[in-house]
Amino acid sequence: MNQSSSAIRIAVVGGGITGLSAAFHLQELAQEKKQSVEITLFESQAEAGGWIGTINQDGYRIDTGADMFITNKPAAIELCQRLGLEDQLISTNQQYRGALILKDGTPVPVPLGFELMTPSRILPMLKTPLLSPFGKLRMGLEYFLPRRSAETGLDEDDESLAQFVTRRFGREALTRLIQPLVAGIYTSDPEKLSLRATLPRFLDMERDHRSLIKAIRKQKKQSKSADATGARYGLFAAFKEGMQTLIRTLAERVSSTGTILYDHRVTHVAAADSGYDLTIESAGETQIQHFDAVLLTTAAPQAGNLLAETAPGLSGLLKQIEYASTAIQVSVHRLENIQHPLNAFGLVIPSAEQRKIFAVAFASRKFPGRAPEGCVQLRTFVGGAMQPELLEHSDEELNTIVNRELADILGVSGEPVYSKLLRHNQSMPQYHLGHLQLVEQIEQTAASLPGLELAGNAYRGVGIPDCIHSAEQAADRLMAELTARV
Repeated sequence: MNQSSSAIRIAVVGGGITGLSAAFHLQELAQEKKQSVEITLFESQAEAGGWIGTINQDGYRIDTGADMFITNKPAAIELCQRLGLEDQLISTNQQYRGALILKDGTPVPVPLGFELMTPSRILPMLKTPLLSPFGKLRMGLEYFLPRRSAETGLDEDDESLAQFVTRRFGREALTRLIQPLVAGIYTSDPEKLSLRATLPRFLDMERDHRSLIKAIRKQKKQSKSADATGARYGLFAAFKEGMQTLIRTLAERVSSTGTILYDHRVTHVAAADSGYDLTIESAGETQIQHFDAVLLTTAAPQAGNLLAETAPGLSGLLKQIEYASTAIQVSVHRLENIQHPLNAFGLVIPSAEQRKIFAVAFASRKFPGRAPEGCVQLRTFVGGAMQPELLEHSDEELNTIVNRELADILGVSGEPVYSKLLRHNQSMPQYHLGHLQLVEQIEQTAASLPGLELAGNAYRGVGIPDCIHSAEQAADRLMAELTARV
């Protein structure tokens, strides 16, 4: 692009979904406000996307990270509308809708009407083999339990997932039903996971209705129609050609009026007169560039390292956010080599089962075009916060572990048609108790630094819509501040 000395220069650090969304929204705002803005996005890898990408090979369509997004948070759907990608979105396959939980080595369907933590139908809960008769009775007693109060000695506004579920539904419901379902989203230790930071609606349901069972049944009666935002797609949506569709389109739009520098690693952000000097490494060379403003979208500890000298207080706060690592073995198998019918979207595994995998997504059951005819694509997850030691194994050892588990649990035999191990190191921020208070400290401290913004999954949500929302809010704040300076 042609640079103008009067243009506002903004650096976006990180080319994942957050960085791309932030850069694109900055362009939208600049056009709307008729501001002359030069946006440069720095990505340390050879391509954009971070943990999100798609491999298309020999009839396989393999998402390397997230393979779908939730629609009841509007940011992702709205971005797709602005990008003209609505016709590329697809919904999940109704035929296989549902999930399985492992019980004593056998996959068992999640009871109909059970929504992550709360049962809305009585008969399926009475029939499920996932819980003992006592476990079912203890869950049912939730309907009669009082709200928590100050007299209980509990934090007025937060609680760990384990403490909350045990208090409301009992220990068996936690270990056999709720822990594996939540682990499939957050890969976290339930004893540490902050409910207010991750699933606040359940705390609110207790506050407003006393009983979660009572609340969910009331909500079912009131909402006969789906939420308008996601009604067309159901609760989850994906792209026909994989998640790379969104990444590629965003990168093209950002590059059309801005600049994306691949294989450029930002190593230092230093405060300078009316802006910041960025130290950038590329192809063995180091350079310093000046910008009027900087938007950091890297993982929180990385952002902390970049700001270690400029803002040591903020740096220290950012480094307090812990992360977990996972590995995903993507494999394609002939259906004739799998004994289990795979009649669901996937399987989650309680830590009580003492297995070496914690989830298996049946990718080609969820969405079409993910595997050739007569084959199925599996995405098997290893590690997370509960079993980090497993990731110390080599790729070959992890593949052997996964194949052994798939054979034992699903009856998978023979060599896979295709197999690839994907490691996502330090990819999932852990929202431990106190997370929201820490984020508020981070936000207050960052607000004192003019022309600096933070965005990403480390702060107020880990999903794709959360990242997009975080990016757009940061872009809004930055442009408002820069416009006020002019």
